[in-house]
Amino acid sequence: MKENIILKKTFDFSVEIAKLYAMLRKKKETIISKQLLRSAASIGANVHEASAALTKKEFILKMSIASKEARESDYWLRLLTASKLVDYDYSSYLSANDEIIKIITAILKTAQSSPTSPK
Repeated sequence: MKENIILKKTFDFSVEIAKLYAMLRKKKETIISKQLLRSAASIGANVHEASAALTKKEFILKMSIASKEARESDYWLRLLTASKLVDYDYSSYLSANDEIIKIITAILKTAQSSPTSPK
């Protein structure tokens, strides 16, 4: 059985963001990091739910939510970078998130233009 790349990437991203969250908490940054953890974990949760969708409409809805959460995660990562509340290089997280956004966007375009179920 072929591995589902977006499931793996979003899960791995959630794990990395959870580790980042723990580090940021130790450095007393609690507000932005909590928002980031919530949005980043939600990406994977919605992709996971989409993988079990019963209809094309449900699949597109869950993937659309994942896309929005990925874009929110981008916002929080850019805010952490710009605010310099914790001096840290967030570029690898931004890059991973950007890749996730591109994959989800491609999945959504395919699903929305396909007359058949995306599964």
